[in-house]
Amino acid sequence: MDIVRLKSYISDVIGEENIKEKVNMAEYSSFKAGGCADLLVIPRNMDQLRYLLYLLGGAPNDSCGCAKEGSAKCGGDETKDGCGSCCSKADISYMVIGNSSNLLVRDGGYRGVLIKLGGEFTDIKVQGQYIISGAAALLSKVSKAALEASLSGLEFASGIPGSLGGGTFMNAGAYGGELKERLYSVRYISKDGMTEALKYADELEFGYRHSTFCDTGDIITEVTLKLQKGEREEISSLMRELAAKRNSKQPVNLPSAGSTFKRPENNYAGALIENAGLKGLSVGGAQVSDLHAGFIVNKQDATAKDIISLMKLVQNIVYDKSGIMLEPEIRIIGEE
Repeated sequence: MDIVRLKSYISDVIGEENIKEKVNMAEYSSFKAGGCADLLVIPRNMDQLRYLLYLLGGAPNDSCGCAKEGSAKCGGDETKDGCGSCCSKADISYMVIGNSSNLLVRDGGYRGVLIKLGGEFTDIKVQGQYIISGAAALLSKVSKAALEASLSGLEFASGIPGSLGGGTFMNAGAYGGELKERLYSVRYISKDGMTEALKYADELEFGYRHSTFCDTGDIITEVTLKLQKGEREEISSLMRELAAKRNSKQPVNLPSAGSTFKRPENNYAGALIENAGLKGLSVGGAQVSDLHAGFIVNKQDATAKDIISLMKLVQNIVYDKSGIMLEPEIRIIGEE
């Protein structure tokens, strides 16, 4: 199955308005840089997502006669007698993205399908001390819902620009807090669309910028957070305090993907970069922020190549000076 045929299959189910071809991902990325994706699909409910994932990762090739007929000899299982390569799964790369606040598509673009959840996946509900939210809801909006319900514990996340699903995927954190501390449970669907399940926080193998979903490829669809009752004004005051700190110390006025590198053990990426004398270092339109060395920013029409080249240069210089190889926190996909 190719992209054209896939689009024809999903148009009636997902709606043509939710399927975009040759999409400039710079328009979606917080970096405001990067190449095009062959197809961006925005499923708005579980039925649409399940169908799309099944076609991409679980369905037999539609050119196979035995699969079309639903014959017991095959059904997409290549281990059965008489079933050849005609029954292989759709050969289309695909990936689910969040708010693209931690993602960079190389300038050559992404050959395949990027899936961005919408519709009911942005719904947020409050039930007592619990917030039940779709994975596509922005962390800023989930934090606002917590504030309105006088629920404390999510203040640290109020300025994180990503989605709740993306934040859960990488165990996002800021100012001493991490999502793993507030997670109660996660609903997800397998990457082939065949299985839906729920896991509790202690099953998610959380680590620094890591969860079990980084390894399995399964897709988070809903997250339940458990918070504490608090005083609304105290919650609001802490959010304002953290916002002021962020605005004074981070380059929020320029496109970036937040912290460019993960925090090394017993150290800080920003400090290592600054101590190496790299503040203000530029490649093309990309620059190590003058305000916070832990951020690479798009100062003037940077390409993805500019950003990646600067990242590599920073890594090499920091390694030469400190012996520490910085690990990117940004997910980089696509072709050169």
